[in-house]
Amino acid sequence: MKNRARNDNDCCSLLFLRYVIFVFNTVFWITGLAFLAIGVWTLTSKHDYISLLGNNMFGATTILFISIGCIIILVGILGCVGTIKSIRFCLVLYACLLIVIFLLEAVAGILAYMYEGAIRDELTRNLNETMIENYRFDTRIDEAVDSMQREFQCCGAGSYKDWKYSRWLRLDTTTSNRAPDSCCMTPSPNCAGRDHPSNIYWTGCSRQLEHFIKNHLIIIGGIGLGFCCIQVFGIVFACCLARKIKESKEGY
Repeated sequence: MKNRARNDNDCCSLLFLRYVIFVFNTVFWITGLAFLAIGVWTLTSKHDYISLLGNNMFGATTILFISIGCIIILVGILGCVGTIKSIRFCLVLYACLLIVIFLLEAVAGILAYMYEGAIRDELTRNLNETMIENYRFDTRIDEAVDSMQREFQCCGAGSYKDWKYSRWLRLDTTTSNRAPDSCCMTPSPNCAGRDHPSNIYWTGCSRQLEHFIKNHLIIIGGIGLGFCCIQVFGIVFACCLARKIKESKEGY
């Protein structure tokens, strides 16, 4: 009778723990899709901007988020299989992989916040040099600079005056432009021949790009570190369910 009572209690515990893990897995999958979506969107739609930075920290953090998103989806499937089939090994493996993901998310979040603090120095140091030295000599840089100046409605790194020091204008004696056409308020071929504020943007791009990257890194860091806290519950409940499954089998 005692064994039967204990088993009944275990059955209730198993049902409760299964329910909790199903709920957690739903949140887990949604978070995985969010990681994946943010990473893919940043890498595909804003990939050009990464080429304007001096190091690959921003790109590495984005790729890490995509990897975490894919892993989360696969690990979530493993958790569901272990829960439905009451396979203790799957649940133990699931808990171990949750710990690995927990560490990856913590690293991604910390990297994002560390880089957010250094972004201004890096932009000040590298953006102007990249633009004035490589524009018109590197197609990838050309596309990134033109896209940035059109989207942010800006011109040059610090201001439109940066362009007069560019290697492009120093060497190209055939152009009458004072800046790239992408600096124009209404872009058209050779529209930047006049650098009046009614014709081209005077504001530099470094502040706008800094603001854009900081916002993305804050979101990435917040999601990474925030979900770490939730994930602790998943690890604990998965371990509890694995233990209950073992106890219920030993009780019969």
